[in-house]
Amino acid sequence: MANQLIEQKLKLLPEKPGCYLMKDVNGQVIYVGKSKNLKNRVRSYFKSKQEGRRAELVRNIADYDIIVVDSDKESFLLEITLIKKYQPYYNVALKSGTGYPYIEITNERNPQTRLTSIVYKDKGYYFGPYPNVYAAQATLKFIQKVFPLRRCTGYTGRPCLYYHMGQCLGACFKEVPKEEYDEQIKKIKRFLNGDIQEVKKDLTQKMTEAASQMEFERAADLRDQLKYIEETVEKQKIISNDHTQRDIFNYYVDHSWISIQVFFLRQAKLLRRESYMFPLTDVTDPEDEMMSFIAQFYNQRNRVKPREVLVPKDLDPDTLSVAIGIPVRVPQRGQKASLLKMAKENAKLKLDDKFRLLELTDRKTKGAQAEIFKALGLPYGSYIESFDHSHIQGADPVSALVVFKDGVPFKTGYRKYKLKGEVEHQNAADEVGNTREVVRRRYTRLLKEHQRLPDLILMDGGQIQVEACEDVLRNELNLDIPVAGMVKDDKHRTNHLLYGDPFRGEEFRLIPIDPKSEGFYLMTRIQDEVHRFAITFHRQTHAKNALTSRLDSIKGIGPKTRSKLLREFGSLKKIKEASIDDLRKAGLTLPQAQAVKLSL
Repeated sequence: MANQLIEQKLKLLPEKPGCYLMKDVNGQVIYVGKSKNLKNRVRSYFKSKQEGRRAELVRNIADYDIIVVDSDKESFLLEITLIKKYQPYYNVALKSGTGYPYIEITNERNPQTRLTSIVYKDKGYYFGPYPNVYAAQATLKFIQKVFPLRRCTGYTGRPCLYYHMGQCLGACFKEVPKEEYDEQIKKIKRFLNGDIQEVKKDLTQKMTEAASQMEFERAADLRDQLKYIEETVEKQKIISNDHTQRDIFNYYVDHSWISIQVFFLRQAKLLRRESYMFPLTDVTDPEDEMMSFIAQFYNQRNRVKPREVLVPKDLDPDTLSVAIGIPVRVPQRGQKASLLKMAKENAKLKLDDKFRLLELTDRKTKGAQAEIFKALGLPYGSYIESFDHSHIQGADPVSALVVFKDGVPFKTGYRKYKLKGEVEHQNAADEVGNTREVVRRRYTRLLKEHQRLPDLILMDGGQIQVEACEDVLRNELNLDIPVAGMVKDDKHRTNHLLYGDPFRGEEFRLIPIDPKSEGFYLMTRIQDEVHRFAITFHRQTHAKNALTSRLDSIKGIGPKTRSKLLREFGSLKKIKEASIDDLRKAGLTLPQAQAVKLSL
């Protein structure tokens, strides 16, 4: 729900192209967007239902500004400028950097080759990124053997180990001519750009010479290097007739989702690809979203820009070229057009797979829940609630409730209960008393607040827990919610549902669930989840109570001081580790801080 300021500003929005800047309570820009129609786009944030990351964004918007421009092209270029300027948190849809390594030839008097994940504007030569870090390491190792530059840290007055191994030109003890480095760098560039024939010829010749001179170990090493080239470099399929570095973008839209494929052509080969998928809003044009995506793609620090970018014909290549500073082209025919088509087919495949997976997931969740209701002879219901209790010899008893909606955990519905115990059941370990208390508290509140009741209650236990639950529901609250128990065998494995209602004249019966069915899987998942939730809550409660008890025993520490310590440090371990100064900063006097340190 928009605040009053935003509600008033929404009425004044113009139906013109431009950019909007969403701000948080501190006035900081947290999102920048653009639109052909500012009125429709900005209103959609506050007047339409939002989900996921966009819903989180809307919750954090306290105000916004707009900038009106004359055309869509101007709004697009302005958006890129504003994102660069403000670096808004919610515009970071892509991870910073590719996560893949590059091979760098450093820009130094005595250059070296190395792996790096960060690309700097330092006039060094960068090749990659390489999708497989192990392949990148192997390639670097090969280059350092065959085309040595500098492997040492610099001049030390004596040859380094790498020099003796033939992997360093000797900057460690002499001045290496710049021409010698330049010649090696030229060979490295040729190799990394795919020209391997000269390297193979040179290695074959050296291997023959080594073998003829009975240097069999060296000959075997050269043979392995040749094998590496054949198995790695040559195996990559050549898919282009030139060596121009290109990135290819295409996309596919369905069910209000956009799927994007990026192909990276390096050394005339398809080096790797990246996939992205995200939902579109009702007022978002896929073409606009794609233009913004590409522009933001190259504004990341770790991106090495190619020589050329290929895009489909429904995008504006001239505007994109201005935004990213790279020639952008739309191929019409031939090999490049085929690559663009292949990128679109891959984008479609990715999105189709997503929807098929969702369909399968729905069968496994909603279908699994349907199996449980069918086994009990009940019509399908969306909501299942389940309880479990936890305590240590009656101490700090708690109960936990989990909710599953259509076979999926509905975590906003989870609840925790610290149990008080009933008058007639003074023993806190009494399962019947615990069950009656938590059931009464849960459903009395739902009735009072007119909230939705569950379609089925599953108790983690047998007949005693089920009867206690049904007694409260039927005889106190007049509710007819079905209740079943998840029963374990003598090996503590769930194998049946216990179902019946003595308060309605129905005897209890054990209902088997096929252990190979999705329904059985869901039942055990519910049981595991409620047990985990109860145990976790009990440990937290017990630890806090133990800490409170320990602090109460320290002379001079009263309830207020204890609360300060709990609020500031949260655990006994952290209080123990705190210094006198830390304790005083938390609000304790010097005598109190000293007492805590001495006692703990």
